[in-house]
Amino acid sequence: MAARLILFFQFLHLIIGAYGDVSTLERRTDLYVKLPVVHSTNKKVFSDFGDRRAITTVPLANRSDVAYYAQLDIGTPAQQVYVQLDTGSFELWVNPDCSDLQGSADIKFCQAVGHYTPSSSSSANQMTGTKTLRYGIGSAQVQYVADDIGLAGTNSKLKGVQFGVAMDTVDEFAGILGIGHGFNVTINYKNFIDELAAQGVTGTKAFSLALGSKDEQEGVVIFGGLDTGKFTGPLQTLPIIPAAQSPDKVPRYWVNMTSLSLTPPSGQNKVYENSTMAVFLDSGATLTLLPTNLANSIAADFGASATDANGFYPVDCSLNDLQGSLNFAFNGVMIKVPYNELVRELATGFGTQCFLGISPSDDFALLGDTMLRSAYAVFDQTNNAIHLAQYVNCGTNEMEITPTTNMTAIKGDCAAPAAKNAATSSVSGSTATATGSGAAKTTGITATSGASGSAVADSEASGARARVRWCVGAGVAVLWGAVIVGGLL
Repeated sequence: MAARLILFFQFLHLIIGAYGDVSTLERRTDLYVKLPVVHSTNKKVFSDFGDRRAITTVPLANRSDVAYYAQLDIGTPAQQVYVQLDTGSFELWVNPDCSDLQGSADIKFCQAVGHYTPSSSSSANQMTGTKTLRYGIGSAQVQYVADDIGLAGTNSKLKGVQFGVAMDTVDEFAGILGIGHGFNVTINYKNFIDELAAQGVTGTKAFSLALGSKDEQEGVVIFGGLDTGKFTGPLQTLPIIPAAQSPDKVPRYWVNMTSLSLTPPSGQNKVYENSTMAVFLDSGATLTLLPTNLANSIAADFGASATDANGFYPVDCSLNDLQGSLNFAFNGVMIKVPYNELVRELATGFGTQCFLGISPSDDFALLGDTMLRSAYAVFDQTNNAIHLAQYVNCGTNEMEITPTTNMTAIKGDCAAPAAKNAATSSVSGSTATATGSGAAKTTGITATSGASGSAVADSEASGARARVRWCVGAGVAVLWGAVIVGGLL
């Protein structure tokens, strides 16, 4: 009798344990899927990265490893790879060449992203096409492969996705997940966004992006969905400017910015001249690029008289503690970027140096991470629009985006943020860590690359669902166990 009871409890333990493991995955009937994105300075993820002061072995102007990354599980069995999340490019590729990088920290950073080996995957299909992907400060020569891709932390898997495996790279720290326009727009095959919709993982070619504040160091991208717990006010719809009418004639996420203004600590608002222009939203760029005259005017208001030898504006680190914001206005919405999100900190052997998160460029204007951290953006290829609101983190409330969703009727759950920290979370986030000053793209179609990312903690709602699943699983296990024990008795 005792032996039978021991057998029963061992059986019960196994059932509950197995059910608990399975329930940690994001299982949903809605047609959307979310991936955590993390900043490369998140020490919870990069605890073994090494001394960040060593990154000064590469000129600051060529740094692009301070960006946001997501995890993909490629092949069968799955091989874990991290890629830079990039709205400014169009293709997925992996396997950067770490051997040509300078400095031990750079090499460790590159090695941390993981490596995909097609010959180790039973679902891989080697393709004949090759291509050289050129970026603003680097390039990747790739051989195309088709393989299955699992989305980390979910039970979703894409079958037979085409992507590039690098044969050689120059100045690239990680692979790139390009989530710009794809099939029949920029390339002749289905990219990641196309495959999500084609394989029924999403119901529309739209995704939402919340990078999170500099202090949080983590955010989330939801393909086919959005989270009203990540913004305040209504979403404002901005039409994407057609490529033929855009500054560089390339199909990007171009929108019209109506003005740019500064609210300094004194509170006396200043509107900059000649700040009405087309800009594109680029998560693959660390900095925000603006026309030289405009950038110089803004920099002067932050105490910088000129750029340094690397093209950056040195500023006083004390600006991080001041109340004020740089305000990006669009039709119907203004994104307020607080001072502490604009100032970039770089820890070096000579102490902490600070730079303005804006650089001059007369090629075209792009809004990089220093602006996007303060915005909640829905990139909607189905309706050729960007839906924009002020970022605030007050929890999690996810919803699916369908082809008929009225985006302008959707409002955020969060209250307006405090003036000083307009983009910071209203719930506790990660401990702040000094970040390096990265280089934004200046030329080319696609974005620069960087290092890896990992999962963020589950939301309270997800935890509640998991507890319900655990209880249901435990109840089922007890019921079956009673049946078995009854049979044994």
